[in-house]
Amino acid sequence: MLEYAVKLTRTPAEVGTGDVEALRAVGFGDAAVLDICQVTCYFNYVNRLADGLGVELEPYWEAHELTLTAEEFRARRAPLRTEPDHGS
Repeated sequence: MLEYAVKLTRTPAEVGTGDVEALRAVGFGDAAVLDICQVTCYFNYVNRLADGLGVELEPYWEAHELTLTAEEFRARRAPLRTEPDHGS
């Protein structure tokens, strides 16, 4: 999922059906794939909009608070949901 989100963010023209099929192969249904795509695109849009308008972060945000290493992410993430995806 994260590889898909990074590819969609950095090189959107290179995303294709193979990328969607890779998500399906690891258990994401159609609704989940749509959610992943929409959330990724929304955050890309909002960030570009803020950058395009010169919006600055609030002073209380520290750069180191906005970034997690892969290890930190794994340690903090919630357990994976085991509910069936009825959106397929």
